[in-house]
This record gives sequence, structure tokens and C-alpha cells, in this order.
Amino acid sequence: MTVEEIDRTEAPFGRVASKDYGYNVKQVDQFLDRARAFYTSEDTSHKALTSHEVRAVSFDPAKGGYEARAVDAALDRLEDVFVQRERDELIAAKGEDAWLLQIGKIASVLRGRLHRPDGERFRRAKGRVASYSTDDVDALCVELVKYFEEDKPLSVDVIRRAVFAPATGAAGYDEAQVDAFLDRVVEMMASID
Repeated sequence: MTVEEIDRTEAPFGRVASKDYGYNVKQVDQFLDRARAFYTSEDTSHKALTSHEVRAVSFDPAKGGYEARAVDAALDRLEDVFVQRERDELIAAKGEDAWLLQIGKIASVLRGRLHRPDGERFRRAKGRVASYSTDDVDALCVELVKYFEEDKPLSVDVIRRAVFAPATGAAGYDEAQVDAFLDRVVEMMASID
């Protein structure tokens, strides 16, 4: 589903059973309306919406709400559209060299972290908070090195849907730092694929 394909005469997504939790319908609809208004308008008075905002959006759980997987899949496609649009706008304004320079800078930062030793790629969580399994995160990082340096195929959706076993505190990596890193990976992959 693209921005233009969302038909307001019917619900854009299926709903979960009335006793089950899905995404808050009103919040999803408002966000999609905002995305559609920005995407289809040439009027710059509409509040800008970025691919990062699409990636970071979250919705409250609500009984009888929209099916989360369907909404998430649509948001992934929407993010890809916005990333491509941002890339095209940068190239139109500053040239392809500017885009390549931007991608090169991001890739350099990502590679620097990817080449750290297993168990040392990210800071350890502090206290007894939830953290990500270092083994799981490191395994994904090995796949990313192969993608970046050996041209091994890897879908951006693998990164978007990555799930790591839980750890506690310093036994695992800090979730926020790993998530921020993976956001940059998604941004780059979506821009070049």
C-alpha cells in the first residue's frame, strides 16, 4: 500500500477481535492522513514528515484495533517511499555526489562499529534493566559486514524485524544504542536498495 492507495471510504487494515489488542485506530488513521497530506501536497505549509519519523512512529494498544503486522508492513513500505523521495530531493538539489558523500559518511560510521570485536560492539546496559543478547546482536552484525563488504544479499526487512533474546543489565548490549544503530542501517539500506 502506498500513500495514494489508502482509501478513506473503508478501513485500510483488518482489525483484531474486539477483546484482543491491536494498534489504536484513531492514531494510525491520523498518522496516515498526515503522511498522505504531506506526500501529495506541493504546498510546503504542510508539516514536513521524514522517513525517520515514519520508522519511529508508535501507536498505543487498543482493543479491537488494527492488526499490528499489517500496519507495520505498510509503514515499512511508506518509509521506503519517503527514503527514496528524500534521496531524489537531495540529488536534485545538490547532485548525486552529495548523496554519495552522505551515504559514504553513514557507511563509514556503521563499518567502524561493525568491525569491533564480538561482545564489544555496543555499550553494556547498566543496572538490572533489560538488554539484548550480545550473541544475537553480534550474529546480525556479522551478516551486515557480509552485506556491506562482500555484497551478500540481505533484505532491509531482516533488519527491521530483527529480534534478540533478552539479557539483563551488563550481560547484554544497551537496547537504545543497538536500536539507534539499526535505524541508521535501515536508513542506508533503504536509500541504496
